[in-house]
Amino acid sequence: MYAVVVIKGFQHKVSVGDELTVQKFEGNVGDKASFEEVLMLGDGKKSVIGTPFVPKAKVDVTILKQGKGDKIRMLKKKRRKGYKVKRGHRQELTWIRVDGISGDSTSKPKPKKAAAEATAESE
Repeated sequence: MYAVVVIKGFQHKVSVGDELTVQKFEGNVGDKASFEEVLMLGDGKKSVIGTPFVPKAKVDVTILKQGKGDKIRMLKKKRRKGYKVKRGHRQELTWIRVDGISGDSTSKPKPKKAAAEATAESE
């Protein structure tokens, strides 16, 4: 089973046992967290796409490590002007492991209200 989940504004396709690096969020090493903004669930045969999220679905994770990523160096230069600026940046990251994906991949999400009303009016 896999899921597409939103973590700190970024979409990630995850399966149980996956280890991934995401933008830093609060928590200590060993803490459990869950994300309920699941956009899609799938098991290889069937998939459920949320509108915008799949109801009653969540992804459980464990925090493995908190730290910083590799240094990114940036250089700005204008030729023949004597202007040169060199800067660096290290993004704060969280390493997580996916422990479980819960949700029913066979259920269909409820249609949006506007779409349901439009179909009712046309009949």
